[in-house]
Amino acid sequence: MFESLFYVVPALMIALAVFALVRLLRRSREVRRAWSGGLTAEARCLRTYTTTSGGGETSVSTTLHHVYEFTTREGRTVRFEESNGPGTRVEGDIVTVHYTAERPERATAHAPARGRLAAESGCAVAFFSVFIAGCVIFMVVAHAAFSAADGFLP
Repeated sequence: MFESLFYVVPALMIALAVFALVRLLRRSREVRRAWSGGLTAEARCLRTYTTTSGGGETSVSTTLHHVYEFTTREGRTVRFEESNGPGTRVEGDIVTVHYTAERPERATAHAPARGRLAAESGCAVAFFSVFIAGCVIFMVVAHAAFSAADGFLP
């Protein structure tokens, strides 16, 4: 029973890391498609707010969110939220958004920066790969230790 924790906990950590990596890569692909989609519109920043995470014995991180609304070329009104925008953007500002005709709700108000997006995605892949590899190595070492201990038990 106790030994199973050495497999279950790292497996859950791997599952969470894979989930986070998939979400991050999916959003990167959406942003890249929006930049390449060629469609732009003027959007109004409707709201800004921050969220915080951490605290206690960990560092606190703050994320700035913006809510935008724009009208597509077809006349459809679209509202979307995006995080990590510039701190100088306030409610009422007019910004250019990039979107695809198929998924305008996946728009972005970030200015095209393909190199930066690729670098951020690459660093995230590297980080999660090392994290997952560490979990797998931990599980292999734990398995070897428990197997060796079973050989010495009467």
